[in-house]
Amino acid sequence: MIPPSRLAKLHGMGRIRKCALEAEKAQRAWPTPGSDPTLAKEALAGLRGMAEFLLAAEESPPELREASSSFLRDTGGQAWEAGFLRALDRFRHALRRISGQSSADWDLIDPAELRSSGPSPESRLQEARAPTGRRLYLEDLRSPFNVGTIFRTAEAFGFDEILLSPDSADPSHPRARRSSMGTVDRIPWRRVAVEDLADLAGGMGGLLALELGGIPLGSFAFPPRGILVLGSEELGVSEPLLRLAGMTRVSIPMHGNKASLNVAVAFGIAANAWTMQAELRP
Repeated sequence: MIPPSRLAKLHGMGRIRKCALEAEKAQRAWPTPGSDPTLAKEALAGLRGMAEFLLAAEESPPELREASSSFLRDTGGQAWEAGFLRALDRFRHALRRISGQSSADWDLIDPAELRSSGPSPESRLQEARAPTGRRLYLEDLRSPFNVGTIFRTAEAFGFDEILLSPDSADPSHPRARRSSMGTVDRIPWRRVAVEDLADLAGGMGGLLALELGGIPLGSFAFPPRGILVLGSEELGVSEPLLRLAGMTRVSIPMHGNKASLNVAVAFGIAANAWTMQAELRP
C-alpha cells in the first residue's frame, strides 16, 4: 500500500487514480478464508491510512472526502470483516468515478477470486465437469466484446464447447478476453467452417438456429443435445445454416418498436431457456 508520504507528492486526478489502483490491488489480493488474520489487519490499516490522508488533504474535493469518510466509517469497530469487501468495492468505484473513469465490465472483480480457498485459480480452470450436450456455433460475429460476453454466458450455463466460423472475432482479442472475464480459458473452442458444420452436427444432436421467424421461445422444445447457431450482428444466420437447421428454429418474441436484441443478450435468454428445460427433463 502506498504510504501517505508518497501520496503527498501526487496531486489532482493523478493522486485519485493512484488510490483507485491501490484499492483494486488490495481487493484482488485480499486474504482468503483461512489465511493469517494479521495479513487482513495489515491491509486494512494501509487502506484506512490512505482514506484518512484523502479525507484530511486540502485539495480533496467534497465527493472524495465523503467517499473516504464512508469507507472509514464502514470499516471501523470490531465487526469490520463482515462487510469489508463490499465497503472496499464501493470505495474503489467511487475513486474511479471521481477521477473520471467509468467502470466497464472488465474492471469488475470476479467474486471467485475473493472467495476461493484451496486450489489456485489456475488449477480450477482444469476442473472437469459433466458434459451437457449443449454447444454453440458463432457465425461471423465481428465484435470481440460480443464474443467474450457469449463465452462468459456459455460457461455459466455449462455449454460444452464453442465453435466459431473462420470470420468470427478472435476470442484471444484483448476486448474479448476482458468481456469474457477469464472464461476464454475455461471453455473449449475451435474454428469450424460453415461447410463442415453439417457433418459435425450429425454426431452432436443436430443444429438449431436462434433467428427471427422461428418457433416462439416459450413454445419451443429444445433437444437434449445440439449446436445452437448465432448469426452475425448485422446479417443474422445465413441461409445455408437456416436450411440445415430446418424447422429447428427458435425466436425470442419482442414487442418494442425496435424489435431487436444484441446477439449476446439474445443468447443469454435462449441459453437460460435451454438449460431450464434440460434440468426439468427426467
